[in-house]
Parts: sequence; structure tokens; C-alpha cells
Amino acid sequence: MASVAAIRALRKRISPSLTSRIIASTSNSRSISTLVLAEHQGGAIKPQSVSAVKAAKSLSNDNPISLLLGRLRLCPSRSRSKRRSCDPSVSEVLVADSDEFSHPLAEPWAKLIHLVQQKGGYSHVITASGSFGKNILPRAAALLDVSPITDVIEISDPHLFVRPIYAGNALCTVRYTGAGPCLLTVRSTSFPVSPILADSKSNEAPITQVDLSTFGEDSVGKSRYVKHTSQDTERPDLGNARVVVTGGRALKSAENFKMIEKLAEKLGAAVGATRAAVDAGYVPNDLQVGQTGKIVAPELYMAFGVSGAIQHLAGMRDSKVIVAVNKDAEAPIFQVADYGLVGDIFEVIPELLEKLPENK
Repeated sequence: MASVAAIRALRKRISPSLTSRIIASTSNSRSISTLVLAEHQGGAIKPQSVSAVKAAKSLSNDNPISLLLGRLRLCPSRSRSKRRSCDPSVSEVLVADSDEFSHPLAEPWAKLIHLVQQKGGYSHVITASGSFGKNILPRAAALLDVSPITDVIEISDPHLFVRPIYAGNALCTVRYTGAGPCLLTVRSTSFPVSPILADSKSNEAPITQVDLSTFGEDSVGKSRYVKHTSQDTERPDLGNARVVVTGGRALKSAENFKMIEKLAEKLGAAVGATRAAVDAGYVPNDLQVGQTGKIVAPELYMAFGVSGAIQHLAGMRDSKVIVAVNKDAEAPIFQVADYGLVGDIFEVIPELLEKLPENK
């Protein structure tokens, strides 16, 4: 009787609002599940998407993760039951087996996310903050009537995130208070993956085909896939390279930019470019580094003829070591560089090409 009286007294002292918050907090911690929108190439998950899986793992220790992929062109024996996955925490691989998802068009992909979310009831939807995710997730958020949180670099708890603002000059902590799923794009450079986790040969997860019977024919919007062009090169991918060599507008022409490519070959590096160099037509836009291009954080970043505009710095300032070469001693790039050389790039680069050994 004394214990019953004590419990009743304790109940009177706890406010109803506090009780509801405790119940809500317990409910939230138990109901976290994540859908990761992933890219693949030739059936292999791209490293940026593996980083998105790692970000999803940081939401909660008990967090079932489903990987959503477009059409996988696999032999029937592999696609019927199981396929090797990229991370042991992935509990299921969802495959939308339709030609509509062979290419990254925003309209059908956004409707696919809406369909899968309605059936799965996920608490979070995550994708990498690249051209693929940035194109699709905002449209999916509009269909789900929620506000997405973009460029997340840190996850403090399931509803508390850190993202850069003002081109990376300040960090903003955002708490998600909306209803429905929390949609995130995450910077892959902030969630690096170890080589062991990136090895997709060591883990398997069951494949489930997404039921597209209710996916209407009106899903095709006002855009259509035309073609895909890519450069045949043995250089590493820009977004995941250990070394990046970047050239700016000071190279003056596409022909001169080939010096950057030769230097990258000697160093076993990826090639990057500033927005000004891309706009001038020196290189294709998939090599652009910066706020409106790719975000990179290599172990070594070498900038030749790069002035250091704020939008470019936003894309590479997290690099471990930054080396800058510019004939303007007042160039902003020197403010973030670990090592700087004031000199003419048309003299420095040929000398480097002459003295550096061949990459083996």
C-alpha cells in the first residue's frame, strides 16, 4: 500500500506535458527507420551513397536501413534472391525495376520516393548531396509536404543537424520539428567511409522489388533523358580522390589546361576546375569544384591559377593539405593554403612536369 501511495504521489508531481514529452521521446527512439536513396554504376554502389549509409547509421544504433536503387541490370540468378550490399547495416535493398529509373530524372524519382515512403513509413530519407540527390530530394519533399534539410555535415541526434551557411563561413544547427519523414542531403566528405566498409563483396542483403503497379503513367514530367557523355580516363573520381589538381581561368585556354591533366596523371590525381574555367569552356562542368559544383576534401589539394573566390573555397576548404600557386600575392586562395608559391603557372607547371617522376 505504501508503494502504491508513493507512485500516485509521484504522478501528481509530474506535469502532463513532461509525461507526454517522455512518451514522445521514447516513441521516436523506437520508430526510427531510414530510406537511403542511392546511386549505382554497373551494379556497384557509388562511394557517395555509401557515405549516406554511414550518415544513416549515426541517427540511431537500432535503425533499420533500406537502400533504394533504380533498375539493376543483373543476370536473373543474382537478382532473384540476394545481392551483395555495401554495408552490413543495410537490412534491405529496394529495386525499382523500370526503365523510368535507368536515368536520374527528377520527376519519376521523386514520385518513387513518395510511393515507397507511403508504403514503408520511414522516419528519415537520406541521400548524398550531389547532383543526383540535389535534383531529386527537393521535389520529393514537395510531394510529401515537408521541408528538406540540405548539406548536412553532422548529425547530433535524429532531429538535430549541423549544416554550413554563407558558403561555409558559418555553421548552423537545425532542429527538425515537422511532421512526416525528415529528408536530408548529406555531404559525403563529412561521412568518410573506411576501405573495409566500402568493400561491397563482404556483405549481403535481400533484394525486394518495389511494387510499381500503382505508379501512374503520368509520372513522366516535362523533362526527358537525351544522352549521357563521359570521359574515358583512368584518373580517380573527383569526389573521392586522395589528390586533386585544379586549374583556374588563368590557364587561358583549353589547350593550356592539358598541362593540369598531365600533372594529374603524374601524381595519380583527379582533375578539378573553377567555375570560371568551366564557364570559359576549358573543361566540362563535371570537373567543377565549388559551392555549385563538387565538394571535395582530399588529402592533397593543388590549385594552379585559382584566385580563391568564396564559392570555390566552399567546395575545397576541408582538404587536409592545400597548395596554391598564383602570380598574385594578394589572391584569397593563399589565406586558406598550407603552402603557397607566388609565381607564373606557365613556368611552375612545366618545371613540375619535368622533375616529378612518372606515376606507377
